[in-house]
Amino acid sequence: MTKFASLIAGSVVLLASTSLPALAADKEISWIVCGDTMNKVQERTMHEWEAANPGYKIAPEVVGWDQCQDKATTLAAAGTPVGLAYVGSRTLKEFASNDLIVPIPMTDEEKKAYYPNVVDTVTFQDKQWGVPVAFSTKALYWNKDLFKQAGLDPEKPPTTWAEELADAKQIKEKTGIAGFGVVAKTFDNTMHQFLHWVYTNNGSVIDKDGNITLDSPQNLAALTALKGMVPYAEEGPTAYEQNEVRAIFLDGKLGMIQASVGAVVRLGDTKVNWGVTNLPLGPDAKGPGTLLITDSLAVFSGTGVEDKAIDFAKFLTAAKPQFEYELSEGLTPLRPSPEVDKLVADKPYWKPFIDGISYGGPEPLFTDYKGFQNAMIAMVQSVVTGQAEPAAALKKAAGDLAQYK
Repeated sequence: MTKFASLIAGSVVLLASTSLPALAADKEISWIVCGDTMNKVQERTMHEWEAANPGYKIAPEVVGWDQCQDKATTLAAAGTPVGLAYVGSRTLKEFASNDLIVPIPMTDEEKKAYYPNVVDTVTFQDKQWGVPVAFSTKALYWNKDLFKQAGLDPEKPPTTWAEELADAKQIKEKTGIAGFGVVAKTFDNTMHQFLHWVYTNNGSVIDKDGNITLDSPQNLAALTALKGMVPYAEEGPTAYEQNEVRAIFLDGKLGMIQASVGAVVRLGDTKVNWGVTNLPLGPDAKGPGTLLITDSLAVFSGTGVEDKAIDFAKFLTAAKPQFEYELSEGLTPLRPSPEVDKLVADKPYWKPFIDGISYGGPEPLFTDYKGFQNAMIAMVQSVVTGQAEPAAALKKAAGDLAQYK
């Protein structure tokens, strides 16, 4: 079985059930767009690019989130790739290692235009393999009323792991309500939520040379801190992924959660008296941190229109249209700008989602991303359920990851 097996697993059924498109015309650039409908900003920008590039036409196909990436993968594996597609950046190393996508050169000026560490989410062997198009960061939400009921200052959220644990404990003991939402279901965001702990303590998983760095003092502290939260979390954390934990918070039955800015809109429909702040920091932290998750536009090889597809991807994600797109979709901005400064000034709840970027870390790139993900989930679950101690679980996971890099 090749390394690429993890990407095409589950895609055979899709290939059998999906009619493959006819071979693209010489100057047609096919584009798989994820979602239910095409974003209006991106649709307008697409037509602007076509007007500036006579003789070329973008052929978008909107595919639902549950099948979007599988379809792009299946077509590439079958030798009938699309021009470009919206993909999770975590898959770029696997695509690149199997020669299914082409590198997308970025100038130093282009790289510097992004927030720190964002370009790292698409970089492998010093090359960029995608153009970031969607960005997510996390911050800490707290329930002010539960803080008050527990005898805590409702306007003073925790800033360190030690304070966070103490607050969660006091909320649980004084109110009987869980103080912190622990995510440990067999789901990708169990790994993501743990990585927020890693990146708020100056930890890492794999370095730029491909060395596994998971088994470190910083990460041991992170896993130990997560274990410490379990007694003060919701009952049975292995039954909950992050959206289910968020639902408990929205119901007023949870003291604190790690969540994206998307929770702000949902909180508007509730009676929860909430606040949002930077993720609390571990003892080795250098500054505010968070996991930096991006989705990207990947340009597939073998279409004959790779250069034009790269040009379109960069045009689509240029600063002005990209910021408009981010505002319309509720995404964390990819680049600093006066417009972002105004956004934070007008809506201060945005500040922690921006602050965490400077010391945040990328979603680690592996050639077998699903294998990596499953090893990390198993590590977290073993500690949360008490089946393993943090040091042993960390060492085992670090050993397991070597086969997936």
